[in-house]
Amino acid sequence: MSWQMAVVGAIGAAQYQQQGAIGKYNQAVANRNAEVAEQEAALIEKQSEFDIARFDKNFRKIEGTTRVALAKSGVVAGSGTAYKIAASNAREAELQRQIISYNSKVAQSRKIESANFARIQGNIARQSARLAQIGTLASTGTSLLAMSNFSSGSPQSSTYSQANYSFARSR
Repeated sequence: MSWQMAVVGAIGAAQYQQQGAIGKYNQAVANRNAEVAEQEAALIEKQSEFDIARFDKNFRKIEGTTRVALAKSGVVAGSGTAYKIAASNAREAELQRQIISYNSKVAQSRKIESANFARIQGNIARQSARLAQIGTLASTGTSLLAMSNFSSGSPQSSTYSQANYSFARSR
């Protein structure tokens, strides 16, 4: 085995190792991105709980203000217009809570989907690195075979060329 073959083999081995390390690193980055997206989904859920609580607080404050205003104007609480206003406000408050909850669930779903996509990208990066490693093995093996054929003293391509030259001269 010549020193050139040893160098080609060493370079091939180093490239193989590096490609594996790059694939593992890219997969780890993608998995980290997935974890961050899942954490963001959990934060969105907590944020929606906070938003609903804040809305309820503001709603109770507005409800109290409305009751005081109606009482000052002499309207009897719980009857006629006052009842209609209170019922309408209650329906609107429930609708707002549902909207906040729905928007939160949509945002959470998007984050979870983003996390799943990041994991898929990580797996693809790892598989791409494995394919590159296989290519490196094949390339290195081909180079070593070619070098061993050349070093044996009678390379096939040279013999083939001489046969063609002899055949062409005889015609």
